[in-house]
Amino acid sequence: MKFAKEAWPFVLPFVLLGALLILPYPYLGTVLILIGGLVLLFFRDPKRRYDGDPAIVLAAADGLVTGIESVEDEILGPGTHQRVVTFLSAFDVHVQRASVAGEVISSKLKRGLKVAAFRHDAGEVNESHTSVIRRSSKDTPDAPFVGDLIAIRQISGLMARRVVCYLEVGDVVEQGQLMGVIKFGSRVDLILPSGYEVLVKKGDRLRNGETPVARPTPAGH
Repeated sequence: MKFAKEAWPFVLPFVLLGALLILPYPYLGTVLILIGGLVLLFFRDPKRRYDGDPAIVLAAADGLVTGIESVEDEILGPGTHQRVVTFLSAFDVHVQRASVAGEVISSKLKRGLKVAAFRHDAGEVNESHTSVIRRSSKDTPDAPFVGDLIAIRQISGLMARRVVCYLEVGDVVEQGQLMGVIKFGSRVDLILPSGYEVLVKKGDRLRNGETPVARPTPAGH
């Protein structure tokens, strides 16, 4: 299994200190190495694959769906959009993947607070990074969904100290491509056009780059 590169500044101090202490203090050294191993699990990056309908929007994050709601969000322009909220516990994978293929047209960090990610207002008040992708498709370049905007918002939580996003404006991304990581507990919002059909419900568990979350409908286009 791979791990996000951001893991090592957190993991190596535990492992190195544990290795130095394991001979004179076997119990303490072993505990420190084990803690390092547990911290490493936060940054695991399991292989994911999706070979289905290219119109599908995939989950950007692992975790529990805690809300599906209509919102107004200027990041996708005027009007009402749909938001799927995914809460990441300490035991979930903490890397995120691009939900769709396309071009990154916006990538913005917003400084803020670090309140508990399960609070309803966490998306508005916490530190976050929002990426907007304009959809494209190599196999079906004339598909109705080409040109639609999808936003992925990585949100810090009470334990999350930093949101990391690898995407920059102008990047062309593939669906399922690694896009970032949130260090420890957090939340990810997927913001969709109003004409999309949401395929998940509150209480569902998602796997990034693998679980279908939404799809465009003919009426929405």
